[in-house]
Amino acid sequence: MTTETRRRVAILTTSDIHGFIQPYSYTEDGPSDLGFARIAGLIEGQRRLWGDHMLYVDNGDNLQGSPLAYYQAKVDSSVENVMISCLNAAGCCAAVVGNHEFNFGLSYLQEAMRQSVFPWLSANILSAATGEPAFGRPYLVHDTPDGIRIAVLGLTTAHIPMWELPEHIEGLRFEDPVACAKLWVPYLRNQEAADVVVVAYHGGFERDLLTGEPTEALTGENQGSALCQEVEGIDVLLTGHQHRHVEGIHLHGVAVIQPGTQGQFLGRVILELESGGIQETSSQARTTGDKQRWRVVSTHSELIPAGKVEPLGRILELTAPVEARLQQWLDQTLGETAGDMLIMNVRKARLEEHPFIEWINRVQMEVSGAPISCTALFDEHTPGFGEHISMRDILANYKFPNTLRVLRVTGRDIREALEKSAEYFILEQDGRIGVNPAFLLPKPQPYNYDMWEGIEYVLDVSRPPGQRVVRLEMDGAPMLSEAEYEVVMNNYRAGGGGGFDMFRGKPIIRELPTDIAELLADYIRAKQTVTARANHNWRVIGGI
Repeated sequence: MTTETRRRVAILTTSDIHGFIQPYSYTEDGPSDLGFARIAGLIEGQRRLWGDHMLYVDNGDNLQGSPLAYYQAKVDSSVENVMISCLNAAGCCAAVVGNHEFNFGLSYLQEAMRQSVFPWLSANILSAATGEPAFGRPYLVHDTPDGIRIAVLGLTTAHIPMWELPEHIEGLRFEDPVACAKLWVPYLRNQEAADVVVVAYHGGFERDLLTGEPTEALTGENQGSALCQEVEGIDVLLTGHQHRHVEGIHLHGVAVIQPGTQGQFLGRVILELESGGIQETSSQARTTGDKQRWRVVSTHSELIPAGKVEPLGRILELTAPVEARLQQWLDQTLGETAGDMLIMNVRKARLEEHPFIEWINRVQMEVSGAPISCTALFDEHTPGFGEHISMRDILANYKFPNTLRVLRVTGRDIREALEKSAEYFILEQDGRIGVNPAFLLPKPQPYNYDMWEGIEYVLDVSRPPGQRVVRLEMDGAPMLSEAEYEVVMNNYRAGGGGGFDMFRGKPIIRELPTDIAELLADYIRAKQTVTARANHNWRVIGGI
């Protein structure tokens, strides 16, 4: 009878950093408690604690999403990709290919991969010509000094062809992640003799983590729950894509984690293993040569906040030269305004159309080809545009890393969406129109009130919720309930975000994968002058 020996190992993970490195807010032009520099400080501390019993795996979406990422991809590529340089410096063991890695084109991604000292993993993105993994490495195997063998399998959401420009993914085939995991996990257990199998999946959860009920249309964009339920042999599932904060949860015995976005948290999964006294009949207890196998006896996932951590000096030094040039670029004038596009009263801009809102909708319609558009004012401090427009001005107005989708919806869907937006308002006791407390607590949600272009409508707040749309027309004629229309909106709303379930699962006609803020910048740069106008195609009535 052999004596049992126990060891602990830690798996660290980040996801959806989106090129946010410095502890700095580009929209507010001041310090921030986010960013990879702070995360790198955490990783440094964890490495001192765990030594060779630690792996750091990034779970994708690094190359796009911040002004810095945009600047390096489209403005100044004179130096190596600083996001990659930072991952190299932080000792990243492997990175998973995320959907936003393709946004600047395949050659841009391939160049970033060449600069990486770590492998990029994705077992389900295949070469259409050969059927082999397109980026060479579907998985990574790491051995600790005491013989614990850890395998990391990379998977990517297969929904990318629904979003990405065809030329950005030419020659690639995206297979179902669950089907791929069913093939690779047994291979890692048997042929690679892995004691621990970690699946790093750039995707999220399609079901409620507690009840198991679907939380979105089961399109295949997110399959984290299916991976845990249908694939035997997974110890840990690292997730991302949804920008959620998930910790301390097991699904079907699998420890799961998701660390948010932009460097909010470092994810950590601690595994305890034992060796010796293991029954030969166990699938995890076979002997390879004279090496005794290890068995996982417990797992625990947790998120470590980055906000109070000192940024790592060498990361700041790596990014400082590019960051200095970026700041100058942010303040360069992109174009001018003709007319008044400043938002002096955000409340008023939600009750009657403001030129800035009309402009956003008009741009969305023009770049997407859709005849109808909707958008929102995201907070109470949205300034609009002054006389001169810079990239910093765009980011002050459009703060979220959204993309555009064109959906095919019915007239009934549009009416239901307008009724949902109309719930934003209530009548105060003095007869004035106020904001529904449900949109203020537990956090303000002004981004869940949309304003539309391409249709004519009136909302009457004096009427009961669900009966407030008193006019709904297009080109002077009533919109028909069963008729179909193409509408452009941001990806959050198109997925049903904010309670707009009428859009969930609707056919996606087109997707523009570039961040909307970048689209607006490109539009202004091309046009040079933005003209303020409002056709007042909608209004809110019912109060004094």
